[in-house]
Amino acid sequence: MVENEKKDRWERVGTLLQSGGGLLTAVTVAILGFIGSNYLKDRESAETASRERMQASEANIRIYTELMSKREEAESVLRKGMFDSMIQSFTKSATISMDEKVLNLELLSYNFHESINLKPLFIFFERQIRASKEKSKGEYLDRVHKVATEITRKQMLVLEGAGRKFDRHIDLDTLAANPGGIPLDEDTLTIESITRHFSIFVEKADIDTRELKVRLEIRTPTDTSGNFEINSAEFWVGFFDFPMIDNTRLANDQRCSVVLNAFEDNSADVTLVYFPGSYASLKEKPYYQEVVQKLMRTNAQINQQR
Repeated sequence: MVENEKKDRWERVGTLLQSGGGLLTAVTVAILGFIGSNYLKDRESAETASRERMQASEANIRIYTELMSKREEAESVLRKGMFDSMIQSFTKSATISMDEKVLNLELLSYNFHESINLKPLFIFFERQIRASKEKSKGEYLDRVHKVATEITRKQMLVLEGAGRKFDRHIDLDTLAANPGGIPLDEDTLTIESITRHFSIFVEKADIDTRELKVRLEIRTPTDTSGNFEINSAEFWVGFFDFPMIDNTRLANDQRCSVVLNAFEDNSADVTLVYFPGSYASLKEKPYYQEVVQKLMRTNAQINQQR
C-alpha cells in the first residue's frame, strides 16, 4: 500500500516534469523570438538611419554643386564683360590717357591675376611708361610695380598655406665676381607625403630689368636605395613672374615656383614655394574642391559606420 502510494507520487512528479519541460521549451522559444525580433528591428532602424544620412549628404553635395555652378556661370558673364571692356581700352591707346591705361591694368590685374598670364602686359606697360614724356611717369611706374608686388603677395599667402617654402639671399657683388654663377643653399621640402630636394643656381643678374637668371634642379627619391628622379629648368625671374602662373610642373600634380622678393643695388632675395597643383591658376576665393572633398570624406565615414 505504502509502496503503491510512493509509486503514484513518482509518476505524478514525472508527469509534471514532462509537462514542465514542454512549457520551458515554449517559454525559451518565445524569449528567443522576442530578442531576435528586437535585434532585427534595431538593425533595420540603424540601416535606415544610415541610408537617410547618406542620402542627406548626397543631397547636400548636389545642391552645393548646383549653387556653385550657377554662381560660376553668373560670375563668368560678369568677368567676361569686365575683361572685354578693359582689353578694348588697351587697343584704343590713342584715345585714352596713360592714367586710364594704368587704371585698367590695375583693374585687370586684381580681378584676373589667377586666370591669365599678365607678365607680357606688365612688361609692355613698363617699357611704354619709361619711353613716354609724361611728367608723372615716375608715379605710373610706382603704381605698376605696386600692383605687381601686391599680386605676388596675395598669391604667396595662398600657396604658402597649402605648401612649403624657403627663402634665400643673393649677394650680387659675389655673383658679379663669379661669371659662371653661384649656388644657393639646398633645402628639402615635403608636401602630400612627397619629399623633394631643391637647389637653385643663380647664373646672372640684369640690373636694368631687375631680373635673375636661375637654374632650378629638383631631385625626388624614387626608392630607399638613394636613387633620384631629377627635374631641371632654366629661366629668368623678375617682379612680373607670378607664382600661380609662372611655375614648374612636377609629377603627382605638384608645382614649384621661384619668386623674386627684392632686388637692390648689391643684393636680392628670392623664395622657392612648393605647392599642390590644384592651387595653380585658381581664383582667389574659397577653394570649392576642399568643401566637396570634405563632404566626400563625410560620406566615406558614414559608409565605414555602416
